[in-house]
Amino acid sequence: MPPKNDTRAWQRMLSGRRLDLLDPSPLDVEISDIAHGLARVARWNGQTLGEHAYSVAQHSLVVEAVFCHLNQANADDCQAALLHDAPEYVIGDMISPFKAVVGGGYKAVEKRLEAAVHLRFALPPHPRSALKAKIKAADRIAAYFESVSLAGFSIAEAKRFFGEPNGVSIELLPIEPMPTALAQQRFLDRFGEIETARAELQKTARKAAK
Repeated sequence: MPPKNDTRAWQRMLSGRRLDLLDPSPLDVEISDIAHGLARVARWNGQTLGEHAYSVAQHSLVVEAVFCHLNQANADDCQAALLHDAPEYVIGDMISPFKAVVGGGYKAVEKRLEAAVHLRFALPPHPRSALKAKIKAADRIAAYFESVSLAGFSIAEAKRFFGEPNGVSIELLPIEPMPTALAQQRFLDRFGEIETARAELQKTARKAAK
């Protein structure tokens, strides 16, 4: 059968925005929608210990905390770390084994959403290679601690899949699963803190340029 011409490819957001999944516009991206969505998307397909699901919003906070602990990062880079999984507010958190099965289509949509989110908040469309590698390293450390503490992995399994969490201890990280509303608010709060720091840096740069 030929494809239907009226197939819907957009998502209605609670902010009232209508985000085109295939051609997302930065103008349709709102941080309130991102925080709301990520706080309701479960990491590890929901297979985690605790009364509450461990959300992508909380994971994002952990990754940003690890990233800033390991690197002398500016506010722009910290915001990129916090938003590293932002596309999942629309497309969900597909576990890595399934991403490998689905292939390039998923990644293409993810990359377009990443660009829209980053441009909305005055970041480059995609992180430069060196920054991306540092964020990925922080992501793997977060995954190590999550897998052992919450997802039933043995330490040996976690080391095999995610490597050694060098330079970071679990005591530094908010790993205990949060209620949805708390994870959402913490994500918004941290985003706001970083945006304030970014604005101050821009103000200082403008004064120096005069």
